[in-house]
Amino acid sequence: MVVIAVTAEPANETRVAISPDTVKRLANAGCNVKIESGAGLRSRFADDLYEAQGAHIARTREEALSGADILLRVRRPSIEDVKALKPGAFVVGMLDPYADRADLDALAATGAALFAMEFMPRISRAQSMDVLSSQANLAGYKAVVNAAAMFEQAMPMMMTAAGTVPAARVFVMGVGVAGLQAIATARRLGAVVTATDVRPATKEQVLSLGAKFIAVEDEEFRQAETQAGYAKPMSAEYQKKQAELIASHIKTQDVVITTALIPGRAAPRLVTREMVESMKPGSVIVDLAAERGGNCELTKPGEVVEVNGVRIAGPINLAGEVPVNASNLYARNLYAFLELMIDKKERAIKVDWDDEIIKGTLVARDGKIVHPNLQQQGA
Repeated sequence: MVVIAVTAEPANETRVAISPDTVKRLANAGCNVKIESGAGLRSRFADDLYEAQGAHIARTREEALSGADILLRVRRPSIEDVKALKPGAFVVGMLDPYADRADLDALAATGAALFAMEFMPRISRAQSMDVLSSQANLAGYKAVVNAAAMFEQAMPMMMTAAGTVPAARVFVMGVGVAGLQAIATARRLGAVVTATDVRPATKEQVLSLGAKFIAVEDEEFRQAETQAGYAKPMSAEYQKKQAELIASHIKTQDVVITTALIPGRAAPRLVTREMVESMKPGSVIVDLAAERGGNCELTKPGEVVEVNGVRIAGPINLAGEVPVNASNLYARNLYAFLELMIDKKERAIKVDWDDEIIKGTLVARDGKIVHPNLQQQGA
């Protein structure tokens, strides 16, 4: 029987790595799920909800970890927690693999097999396991909801006997999963929405959601995407023209949502101090890249700052602000991933180490960092 442990996350993390629904599925697959008491409370999952679906509620963290084959996490676990698992156990979660390399090396040295869900390959059969997409969807939604509350004006146009209230103007910078959801949410709230991205293919997606696309659409732009769907580096001349266009556009906007983030790198700078100072008092910027330094020059991670009447929010865990939904989706992502490594008939761990999803997410095994991206980083 496969023993799966789930422990409480740090105080600043509201999400949990398992839901009552996935407990039931894992129990039906022959797994023994041990959950630290209170681990799901911040996601509104009480111990008795887990217990009703077949989980064992461990009174202590040590009890949950002892003898476990697999540890499921949202955030990177401590070295002490991993050492408390069965030797060679699997650790699955969002391990933030590019951060704190010394700590990651120490985790690898325990001999556990570490799987970073952030490295999930972007292939069709891995879509149900894509934690970045499931969490970014919620972050994009929450960014607009928070911005609407901070804006302190109505979002939709309202025609009243006392006069007309104009619709708010929302500008979304970066049209990935979070950006698309931000566009859709702002449109539902009745805002006039524009968006920009350096990838030409995103224009059609923006237009399909009823927003207007903003970019310098010259020949260089039309060839700015690789066959794999990534952006090519743009020339200094193009960057200058694009910056001038964005600067002239942003000064007329009420709400700006920035979402540009590149794994393993500092967030690209999209909004300068001069752009912020050109905006109207009462305008709002929500920077989804705050955790990596921010897309806005004036962003302070985890804070809301005000510059000339413009408020700039730098949230670091927006998905965690809707923890029930975020935990449910994340738990389903993990369950789909675990299906690759648990043989339901034999009720045992059975891993195809050559599977591209396993290889793509495997960070460390047998005491060594094995992921090619991290081997280059550590060299």
